[in-house]
Amino acid sequence: MSEIPKINLEKTKTDIIEFIKDKVDESKTNGVVVGLSGGIDSTLVAYLACEALGKDKVFGIAMPSTTTPTEDKIHGIEIAKYLDIEHKEIGIDGILNEFLDVAQLEENNLAIGNLKARIRMSIIYYYANAKNYLVIGTGNKSEILIGYFTKHGDGACDMEPIGDLYKTEVYELSKLMNVKQEIIEKPPRAGLWNNQTDEAEIGMSYYLLDQILYLYTEKDIKNTEIAEKLDISVDDVDMIINKIIRSEHKSKVPESPKKTIL
Repeated sequence: MSEIPKINLEKTKTDIIEFIKDKVDESKTNGVVVGLSGGIDSTLVAYLACEALGKDKVFGIAMPSTTTPTEDKIHGIEIAKYLDIEHKEIGIDGILNEFLDVAQLEENNLAIGNLKARIRMSIIYYYANAKNYLVIGTGNKSEILIGYFTKHGDGACDMEPIGDLYKTEVYELSKLMNVKQEIIEKPPRAGLWNNQTDEAEIGMSYYLLDQILYLYTEKDIKNTEIAEKLDISVDDVDMIINKIIRSEHKSKVPESPKKTIL
């Protein structure tokens, strides 16, 4: 049984739609650009954006690389076609390889994965600037809290409409929005390197992660009590708490020292 209380899905959907409308209106922009990975988060955001603004004000970009699973490549374009939004597919390997050739550093999976995310966001912002659109983020609360995103990569955006939804709540809202079952059932993955999955990289299921995050960040329960309540090891709880602490800098505005007045 989940420790997280049920949310009002209909009200949440309405609030997110109004939020998207308000952000576009406030900024005097013409619409939003969304990166379409073929995964559940970006798919849900694309659905919500279309409902908020209409399909003519949503532009989707799929940006596959050689490590992107074929299924995700297909789904990214299928979603755009299903929603009938203007879209473009841009492979990023040419840009990536040119960068790596110039950099001439020893290959590092994590660094290359982060570079891919930053290349994608550079492309997204280019189109947003050119079209006078906002970049709509696709991060959820679970990933944001533990820093499971690339700083200035997929973490860069002008609004984060599902940023208060735990991953398990993303699944629930996706069902309400009639997102295709095959996308809901796929294992979450960033596709930044071969055979990568989110849950393997995080070290546990999103279901368990969300319970820990809720109890620690919203109920302020100690690690030992969380472990006992969820029947898991204290080490597992500490692993997640350490992720939260180590990634706090990712969500902060860069700091400056205070000047001294004479």
